[in-house]
Amino acid sequence: MLVAEVESEALKLRSVDKIHLTEALLSSLDKPDDLVEQKWVDESERRYKLYKSGDIKGIPLDQFSPRLSSRGYSSDLYRTPAS
Repeated sequence: MLVAEVESEALKLRSVDKIHLTEALLSSLDKPDDLVEQKWVDESERRYKLYKSGDIKGIPLDQFSPRLSSRGYSSDLYRTPAS
């Protein structure tokens, strides 16, 4: 079945069925790539070992925040809530 045919049939569905179909399609796309996940784990472990050994240094949040802001990110995402 061609994509155009599937689309045509999907558009004929009731709204609730369209929602279920949309959820199923989106869910099928939201699967992690095991290779990519493992590469991130390996990289984070490599960086952590370098940090712990003193080969690299961390950046204090007050120095890092301007970098986030200049890229459009909110530094509030990285703050620990006050107790």
